[in-house]
Amino acid sequence: MARVAEIDYNSFMQKRIILLTLFALLLTACASSAAGGGALAVENYLNALIAKDADAVINGSCLEWESGAQADIDSFLTVEASLTEDFACADSGPNQVECSGAILFTYGDEVQELLLEGTVYSVVEEAGEWRMCGYQ
Repeated sequence: MARVAEIDYNSFMQKRIILLTLFALLLTACASSAAGGGALAVENYLNALIAKDADAVINGSCLEWESGAQADIDSFLTVEASLTEDFACADSGPNQVECSGAILFTYGDEVQELLLEGTVYSVVEEAGEWRMCGYQ
């Protein structure tokens, strides 16, 4: 006669709860990284812009914004720029990012400050990546 394996119900339920908990944590982590993806895209865009890295600016832009990205690059070619230490970006709504801090730029001997507060950046997910897609 074949022996029927006995299942320890409590052990089975504990393993099931652990697996479900791990799955929920994984989903939360994925959602958090997706939510922060737009903010990271804008941070990368602005860092590439002040570094005058045209390829990174264009690659970090959505297709619709490429001409705007080129205009942004062109406007920074003749200035030295940096971001203030308090620079940070965060998602502020669906497909929207807002940043704090400022861009400092030097034209000749004059240092000017472009405050980032109040600017709403549009972001979209294209080809599986978040990209900067304009601002207001």
